[in-house]
Amino acid sequence: MIKTENPKYKSRSSNLALYLRPPYPCPWVKSVCQTATAVSIYDNKYEPVLYRNMCDNGKANTHVLFCGPHFPASHNYTKEYLHNYLFIQVDHLPFESIPDLIGNYDICVVNSMRLNSDVIARASRMKLIMQYGVGLEGVDITAATNHGIKVARIPGKVTGNAASCAEMAIYIMLGLLRKQDEMQCSVRLKKLGDPVGDTLFGKTVFILGYGNIGIELAKRLRPFGVKILATKRNWASNDPKATLENGTHEDSVDEKGSHEDIYEFAKKSDIVVCCLTMNSQTVGTVNENFISSMRKGGLLVNIARGGLLDYKAVYEGLESGHLGGVGMDVAWMEPFDPNDPILKFPNVLLTPHVAGVTESSYRSMAKVVGDVALQLHSGKPLTGIEYAN
Repeated sequence: MIKTENPKYKSRSSNLALYLRPPYPCPWVKSVCQTATAVSIYDNKYEPVLYRNMCDNGKANTHVLFCGPHFPASHNYTKEYLHNYLFIQVDHLPFESIPDLIGNYDICVVNSMRLNSDVIARASRMKLIMQYGVGLEGVDITAATNHGIKVARIPGKVTGNAASCAEMAIYIMLGLLRKQDEMQCSVRLKKLGDPVGDTLFGKTVFILGYGNIGIELAKRLRPFGVKILATKRNWASNDPKATLENGTHEDSVDEKGSHEDIYEFAKKSDIVVCCLTMNSQTVGTVNENFISSMRKGGLLVNIARGGLLDYKAVYEGLESGHLGGVGMDVAWMEPFDPNDPILKFPNVLLTPHVAGVTESSYRSMAKVVGDVALQLHSGKPLTGIEYAN
């Protein structure tokens, strides 16, 4: 019988109990366990021999790095998913330590870390840089490609991330329409029947960027009784075939257009929801010209990336009263400064980049990251991800 009670390795022993009896987590663990002849897992130095053999077994452990302190559930859920696989090491490091230690890792999950060419050059062991989600604007993809490192995202339509973001957009819209901050103030002051809000019913909503999130948003908005406008760069204006892309229904969008139509659509809309992917072409799309094109009192919602909105234009739109409200799950600099002047406006609703942070989507993405780590360790093709290079 294999002993596992050495107190020095009690925490490891509790995990080993899962390995020392069927069903085994993978074939090579089964092989090691069935051929083990030692009575104890400890040698003369009280080192966990079987533990070491299972982890090494002629192959170095695979190391996965999560960058920085933000989005902690991404690391926690991935580590939980992989807890039976002792040959996969999952760590998270503070930003300041990453340049010195990144060379020890095979996979890097960037989260909100900016990986420039200098840091990537130090990643001598790296095989894959990926995002726990879709946004890769912080990664120097050219530098990664030059160093033979693949860069990938997790498609939102597979994990439920797009649906989670779409629901958050509706939450923010309703929060602005119903004046969430003023309602909380009324509760504290014991006031009833104030403020007077508005309904989503009957509004015209412009989805700026009709990708995976935009598609999920349109599906969920339809029962609210709204008119939906949407733009996508590769759509021709009001192309009748446009809404058939990605398996959507013909009635998902009432009016559709290309990027050239965004100002015209802004004029027609009560609410604009920014769902664009941020890149060199889209940064600053919502600028002074765009905001001035919006209806006076219109609402602006951003669940994509902060850099899509021009800060000065948004601030001036709020100060002048042209914008009726702004709701953002993302900001120009994150974490957002709680003393930023833009927060003085009562019609600003800010959330801490949590649109995609749900139990459903995060556990789905943890499985993708975990499976990729296992595939990399075993030399199999990587699945469940979308390459950017």
